Amino acid sequence: MEPTNVLLVDDLPENLRALGALVRADDRVIYQARNGEEALALLLEHEFALAIVDVQMPGMDGFELAELMRGTGKTRHIPIVFVSAAGKELNYAFKGYEAGAVDFLYKPLDADAVKSKVNVFVDLYKQKQEVRQTVAQRDATVQELNAVQQELERALEMRDQFMSMVAHELRTPLNTLYLEAQMRKLQLERGNMDHFAPQQLERMVARDMRQIHAMVRLIDDMLDVSRIRSGKLSIRPGRVDLEALLQRIVGDLTHQATDMHTELRLSIVQRVAGCWDEFRLEQVIVNLITNALRYGDSKPVEVRLHADSQNARIEVSDQGPGIPEEVLPKIFEPFERGKMDTVSAGLGLGLYISRQLAEAHGGTLAVRSKPGEGSTFILTLPRPEQEMSPVGSGRNVDISKENVHICS
Repeated sequence: MEPTNVLLVDDLPENLRALGALVRADDRVIYQARNGEEALALLLEHEFALAIVDVQMPGMDGFELAELMRGTGKTRHIPIVFVSAAGKELNYAFKGYEAGAVDFLYKPLDADAVKSKVNVFVDLYKQKQEVRQTVAQRDATVQELNAVQQELERALEMRDQFMSMVAHELRTPLNTLYLEAQMRKLQLERGNMDHFAPQQLERMVARDMRQIHAMVRLIDDMLDVSRIRSGKLSIRPGRVDLEALLQRIVGDLTHQATDMHTELRLSIVQRVAGCWDEFRLEQVIVNLITNALRYGDSKPVEVRLHADSQNARIEVSDQGPGIPEEVLPKIFEPFERGKMDTVSAGLGLGLYISRQLAEAHGGTLAVRSKPGEGSTFILTLPRPEQEMSPVGSGRNVDISKENVHICS
């Protein structure tokens, strides 16, 4: 425990020396003041267990000092012991108690009595400090418990929402597949083989593949989140030409953009290659582009590739309604979904997974958006060729060495 401060106030240096010698101890710091003004300055600067004040001082006497102490919040509760050489017939003791003193001593002082009284007040002060510390620790513990409880309640709520979203998102493709199967069964029972002509079959297979792909995407997202949270999702860096990767992705998604009556544009400001996990980068970029197509109000979506000596930067911009300011801090959290009635929002895991993958490459994923001005997502990747960090590296990670490769 920190040393306890005791204040001595007397206008005579010899009295201060004598009193200081009486009350000094290893667990105390003795402060001395020769007048009321010095005492007030010390009282406002430090916290004291006790103030021993001489009554008769030139200028501000002890009673006036006590009155000022009682009128100030910081010093109001400091015990005051008055000391006086005047005779008891002056009735200073009564006036001292009226001024708020806890005790009154007459000179010549009884050394044992002084030591005993000071010890009592110092012990009381220490007990109060211990109680105060205990109360503070209790309050801190209560706050921590409340925070844990709120986190648990939020986790339970998120779990319930997650299960509801999974059921909803999986039900749609499953219902479609089920209805398709029922229709085919009915046609077979009726012997209507024209329904299974090559052209018809081709359309059936295409519809089935879309529904299966939707379910696989949902399951993959759930598995990725599980791996991220357990620290077991690794990346496998290799040589990647970002221009070639972007051209392939944009080419693959152009048909989807056309179906959504919009245009997908690719702008290569500077070609760049580096050491990254191509599969995981494709996962991030596809997610950003499909989101831009989904929320872009059927207006052109632009993909740009920039680079400097340290970083490569991929920007995906849409011209949609933008993201409200209060929503921006939450969009990279799991299960946060766009509030748009005309689109399927999915599980709200894509941006969360994408940011985790960006950070696993030592990079960042950020967003710049204003309502009515569209949104731009910026994926920044470091260019130095070095071993990539596993996702969740801040947690306990169990990554086998054969899953991590170094670019040569």
